[in-house]
This record gives sequence, structure tokens and C-alpha cells, in this order.
Amino acid sequence: MALDKNGIAKRIAKELEDGFYVNLGIGIPTLVANHVPEGISVEFQSENGVLGMGSFPTEEEVDADLINAGKQTITTKKGASFFDSAMSFAMIRGQHVQLTVLGAMEVSERGDIANWKIPGKMVKGMGGAMDLVASAQNIIVAMTHTNRAGDSKLLAECALPLTGVRCIKRIVTDLAVLDIHPDGGFILKELAPGITVEEVKSKTAGKLIVPDHIESVKLD
Repeated sequence: MALDKNGIAKRIAKELEDGFYVNLGIGIPTLVANHVPEGISVEFQSENGVLGMGSFPTEEEVDADLINAGKQTITTKKGASFFDSAMSFAMIRGQHVQLTVLGAMEVSERGDIANWKIPGKMVKGMGGAMDLVASAQNIIVAMTHTNRAGDSKLLAECALPLTGVRCIKRIVTDLAVLDIHPDGGFILKELAPGITVEEVKSKTAGKLIVPDHIESVKLD
């Protein structure tokens, strides 16, 4: 059975380590804050000048004055701080963010990412994505394996305008966990429960590398 959005976020949360500073992109990545493993402390940062974001708000917790860089409402933890975007981008460009989690429209087998623009469609703008992909120490993509039309989002080459080049290390989709091979290609590391290698192959347009041993995604 394919992972839902919370399943993808929960799997990515396993990548968090104690003391990490983490930037979460809009969409599925925001849900990672809801699944921080017990016993570790993580600081979530947003480019618009917030450090110390909490879990994604329930309807009762929504405060219209508290937003992230994607203009989504957020919660904050005790001790959270607010500052201008210049300070926030100094933190990002100074490589003080250990992990960035981004959504994507396309990822290439070389680790290129396209996640900000579809030509001819209105978009909010680039935001901080280009700074994040250029500066983050580790970037994980959270996305569905295919788009709404059923076309693969894991490609030999991205067709949409690029956000960053050769910057993605790991991708967590509703079907699988994949790493980028240094020489190009998606290495199949884990399969979602009930998903077969054949299904992942059929929905991956780029080069898929299938090792002898593949783990199952574990969310507990």
C-alpha cells in the first residue's frame, strides 16, 4: 500500500538527529514537524525569519499572524525566535542548516530538482529554494512518485526550470525511498508496504538501480 502524505513525512522524520537545524519546504515537508522521534531536540527554521517552529497546526491552533515562508500557518515552540529575512538567509547561506526537506515537481537521476515553476502558470516566486539547495548540507525530497496525470516525476532529465543542480541526496515518495547514485541513477533503498519492484520500475522514467537487498519502509 502506498504511503500517504503523513507516511512520507514520518519516514523522513527518521532522518532527523538530535541538535539538527532543519528547514521544511511547503506541502508534505511541513508535516515532518509532526513526527519528530522521541528523545531528540530539533529546531525548525523558516526563511521568512522563524526559528523554533512546532507541529503543523490543527484548526483550533491556527493563528493568522504566525506563518512560514509559504504563507502557511504554523505553531511555535517555547523559546521560538523571530527575526528579519536577512538574518534567516545568513543562517542558510552560512550552512548552519543541517537538513532541508523540499517538495518537488521533478527530480533527475543526477540529483537535479525542479520545484518552483511551471511555465505559463502563476507562481508565488522562487522564495528561498535556490539558496537552500545551494547551501544545505543534506537535502531530502518529499513527493509522490507520479504527478496527477500518472507521469513519473523521477526522470532522466528535468523538463521544468531547475531550482538546483546535482544537489539532492535522497527522495522519499509514496512508493519508495531512493538515493541518487554519484554517477547518475535512482538507487532503490526501501519499498513501501505492499509495493513491488516492478511497480516502482514502471513509474520511474529515469535510470533505476535495483540492489540485491531492499529494505521495507518502517514507520515505527
